[in-house]
Amino acid sequence: MLEVKSVSKDWKEFRLREISFDVSEGEHFIILGPSGAGKTVLLEIIAGIIEPDAGRVLLNGEDITHWPPEKRGLAYIPQNYALFPHMSVFDNIAFGLKLRRVPRAEIERKVKEIAGVLGIAHLLHRKPKTLSGGESQRVAIARALVVEPELLLMDEPFANLDVQTRAKLLGEMKRWKRELGFTALHVTHSFEEAVSLGDRVGVMLDGRLVQTGSVRDVFSRPSSEEVARFLGFENIIEGTAEGRVLRSNGVEIELPAEARGRVRVGLRPEDIILSLEPIRTSARNEFKALVESVEELGPLVRVHLRIGGLHLRAFITRSSMLEMGITKGREVYVSFKASALHVF
Repeated sequence: MLEVKSVSKDWKEFRLREISFDVSEGEHFIILGPSGAGKTVLLEIIAGIIEPDAGRVLLNGEDITHWPPEKRGLAYIPQNYALFPHMSVFDNIAFGLKLRRVPRAEIERKVKEIAGVLGIAHLLHRKPKTLSGGESQRVAIARALVVEPELLLMDEPFANLDVQTRAKLLGEMKRWKRELGFTALHVTHSFEEAVSLGDRVGVMLDGRLVQTGSVRDVFSRPSSEEVARFLGFENIIEGTAEGRVLRSNGVEIELPAEARGRVRVGLRPEDIILSLEPIRTSARNEFKALVESVEELGPLVRVHLRIGGLHLRAFITRSSMLEMGITKGREVYVSFKASALHVF
């Protein structure tokens, strides 16, 4: 369906560097990256708002690189939704159909149908300024989907919503996708959106698309330390490997597979188990550790640990912290499976 081939763009003080990927029909493809990575510039190149300096954009095998936006058959939802404030919800949704000179009766039918699917039929007479963030987002999605685009482009679609509204819309987006069968390219900084909605994900860092694959593969097997750090591998351990043993700062760690020489491994803080006594578990790595500090993050707590000369971070719930009495200076047992380690 969509092919992006070696697209580059110098934009102000930023450079998009030879981006290549494809989106298949019916797929929900996520571009995941931090703010400033170039996600919006890439989306606007695909939408036809910005021209690339190099590379091509193809849709169904046809080169659309230099086509104007209105000729591409795409629908674009910007981060601010861009609803027309002087129009009713009905007229906002109908806008694209009117531009295409769709008959009035057909417009009426299509708008009411999409409004019913998205749960906003009761809002059709309202003006955008009277809508909540979640309602505005539904209207923007309805306006995009009512024209039955070849591809739906979404720029951080849930970024401006409160936590509860965002969680609800994520669930409903999956239902809308099943019912309407659209193809989507969606850029976000949110891991939750990527895991919840993505069929495949591409990680974008500093203007480069550094890894693409299934959500499971990308999150469990990052291609580099750079990707791993972005995806939440807070523990990067460097040492010397011999067979299945990694020696780092006087600590011997069992690896998931044999390795040789200097290596780095990644370990997620949520894969570390803390206990006050040694525990019977399948985890092959268990050590006594000293709690150096405790960092409260709402319902979760980040515990900074030292095992000899090795420093690790672990996540536990706040209730577990209180139950175990974990405070600075406390000795605890740390365990994690060899399979939780990712060797770069």
